[in-house]
Amino acid sequence: MTILAILVVLCGLQLPAQDMKSCPMHKEKTGHQADVEKHGDEAMGFPHDTTTHHFRLLPDGGTIEVTVNDPKDTAGMQAIRSHLNHIVTMFSTGDFSIPMFVHSQTPPGVTEMKDRRAEISYTLEELAAGGRVRITTKNADALNAIHDFLNFQIEDHQTGDTTH
Repeated sequence: MTILAILVVLCGLQLPAQDMKSCPMHKEKTGHQADVEKHGDEAMGFPHDTTTHHFRLLPDGGTIEVTVNDPKDTAGMQAIRSHLNHIVTMFSTGDFSIPMFVHSQTPPGVTEMKDRRAEISYTLEELAAGGRVRITTKNADALNAIHDFLNFQIEDHQTGDTTH
């Protein structure tokens, strides 16, 4: 009887740990998503899990927004702004090597964005907790490419932002 009681107690203690493992919020990321996060951390120079990313589609383009989760993280804010400034410079010259590295593929829209780079404007806007890259164009084909690119980012980074 004592052995049975011990087994029941031990099995009962195992259940919460098993429940946590089955919870999608507590699952360890593997495969492509883990690679995206690892490569993103390397490329950005700051950890993704201390920041929030948003990709927004706008009628004339869109935005790539990154903010720190802790408003006291001034080093993180500076790292974000530095990274986004670098993105503005690179994208303006048609260099999309960072998103290609992060996602291990050429994201949709990149080829057209490279071809139409003279018709696309990239500007850095500082936010209280980080920054955003504002992408604008007056060209319909470039706009479609920007939206394809941002939709891909939303889906691959699983940000939950509105697509289309």
